[in-house]
Amino acid sequence: MDAWGTLDITSAITRDDLSSSFRRSKKITIEKLPDKVLLHIFSYLSHKEICRMAKVCKKWRMIAYDTRLWKNVSLRPEISGLHVGSLESLLALISIRFGPSLRYIELPIELITHTVLHELANKCPNLTHMLLDFSTAMQLHDFSELQAFPTKLRYLCICLSEVIFMEGFMRKIYNFINGLEILHLIGTYEKVEEEEEEIYEVINVHKLKSATPNLRVINLYGINFVDDSHIDAFSSNCIQLECLAVNYCAKVTGSTLKTLFQRSRRLKCLLMNGTNLQSDYLMQVEWEKCSLQELDITATDLSTEALQDMLTRLPGLRFLSAGQINGFNDSVLKAWMEAGNPRNLVALDLDSSDNLSEDAIYKFLSKYGPQLWGLSLSGMTHITDSLWQTVLPILTNAKILIMGTQERLGVNILVDQLMDTIARNCVNVERLELRWDPDNLRFSDKSQKAIDTLRVKCLKLRCLSLSDGRYYEIVKANFERADRMTVVRTLTNCRVSNYYLLSNYKDLVFN
Repeated sequence: MDAWGTLDITSAITRDDLSSSFRRSKKITIEKLPDKVLLHIFSYLSHKEICRMAKVCKKWRMIAYDTRLWKNVSLRPEISGLHVGSLESLLALISIRFGPSLRYIELPIELITHTVLHELANKCPNLTHMLLDFSTAMQLHDFSELQAFPTKLRYLCICLSEVIFMEGFMRKIYNFINGLEILHLIGTYEKVEEEEEEIYEVINVHKLKSATPNLRVINLYGINFVDDSHIDAFSSNCIQLECLAVNYCAKVTGSTLKTLFQRSRRLKCLLMNGTNLQSDYLMQVEWEKCSLQELDITATDLSTEALQDMLTRLPGLRFLSAGQINGFNDSVLKAWMEAGNPRNLVALDLDSSDNLSEDAIYKFLSKYGPQLWGLSLSGMTHITDSLWQTVLPILTNAKILIMGTQERLGVNILVDQLMDTIARNCVNVERLELRWDPDNLRFSDKSQKAIDTLRVKCLKLRCLSLSDGRYYEIVKANFERADRMTVVRTLTNCRVSNYYLLSNYKDLVFN
C-alpha cells in the first residue's frame, strides 16, 4: 500500500502521522499504520464490517472496540443493524463498548426491557437520540420496575404496533422526556391490508403532549387513529413548534388548522401528504397572518377555489408540494403568479398534475425558474423532453430535478440531448431522476459522450435514478469506471424528492 495513497483516502490524517514510519521504509504495510490512521479508516465501515475486522488480529480487535466507533448504533438486523443474541450480550456491550460515546441507538422490541433502559441511563450519559421499534410486538415486556430512562434525549422515535397499547410503558418515561425537541411516532400505514379492521388508539397523545412541552418537530407518520384532535392537543402545549408532519394520517381533515396557526406562531413547515383535507376548513385559515414557508398537500382532494384562496394569501412560501391534485389547474397557477407570492419559492413539486397545461408551466418557470433549487414535473404524459429542453437553460440554480413518467408514451425521449442540456446548464445539480419507461428512451452509439459530459461537469451529482433497462446499465457502467460507484441507481431502490430541501429535513429523517 502506498503511504501517500493511504493519505489521500484518510484526508483528516496529516503527513506528520506517517513521517516516522515513512523514513524507516519506502513502503508502509497496513500492519505498520499508526493506530489513529487505522481508527480513521475503520470509521468508514459499517458495524458489521468492524466486527469482522476485529477477528483479524489483537491490534485490530482493540481498535474495533474503540468507543469512538460506536457513537451511532442500530440493533435492528432487518434494517442493516447488528444482531445481538441475548440481553446479557447487550448489557455487556453497553457497559464495555458503548459507554459515554453513545449518541444514537435503535432497539427492536425484544431488546426493550427495563434492565436495558436502566443500563443505557446509567452508562450512556450522552445518549441524545433513540429509536424504539414496537412495530412487530404482540406483547410488551413488564415495565413495572422501570425506574430510570435516558434523560438527555433530544430525539425520540417510536414505531407503533397496531394492537399493543403503549400506556404501561409511556407513563413510566413521561418524567424523563420533557427535554425532547424532536418526536416521531411511526404508524403501520405501509402494512394496512385491504380488509378494514378495528382501529385502536395505541398511544395516548393527549398525555404525551403534556410531557413534551419543548417539541420543535413532530412527525406523526401513517398512524390510522390520528385525527384533528391530536393536532389540536399538540398545538395547545408545544409553543416552540416549528415543523408538523402528518403524512398519510387519513383521518386528518384540517378542522383545527386555524387554531394551530393561531397558537403556533413559529410554525414554518406543515406536511399533510395523503390526508383527507377539506377545502372549507382550509379557507377558514388566516394564511396571510401565519409564518408558513413549507407546505405539502400532495394527494389531497382540495378544490380549485381552495387552492387559489390559500396560495394567493400565503406570502412567504418557499417550498410547495402539490402533486396528484385534480383541482390544481392553469387558473391556480395564474392566480398565484398574479399575486406575486412565489417570489421566495425554491422548491416546487407538481407530480401528476394532469390538469396543468404545458404553456402554463412554461410561463411560470420563465418567471420563477432561475430561483428554483428543486423542481418535479413527473407523472405527466404531456410533459416530455421538449418542454425540459426549453426550461433547463432557465433552471441554472437547480439542485434537484425529477422528470418523466413510467407510463408508456407515444413519443420517444431523446435522452442524449437531454443529458447534454442538463450538463451545460445545471452544473449544481445534486439529485436527478428520469422516470421514463426504458422503451421510450432513444439514445445513439455516442451516448457515452453525453454521459461523460454530465459526469465531468456535474461534480456535485450524488444520485441519478433511472428505470431499469439498457440505458441504466450504460450510465451505471460509465460512472463506475470513474470510481463513482454509488451515484447511479434504479428507481426500484431509490426515489428522489424535494424533501431534501426542507429546513428540518435532517430532523424529519427516521429509519
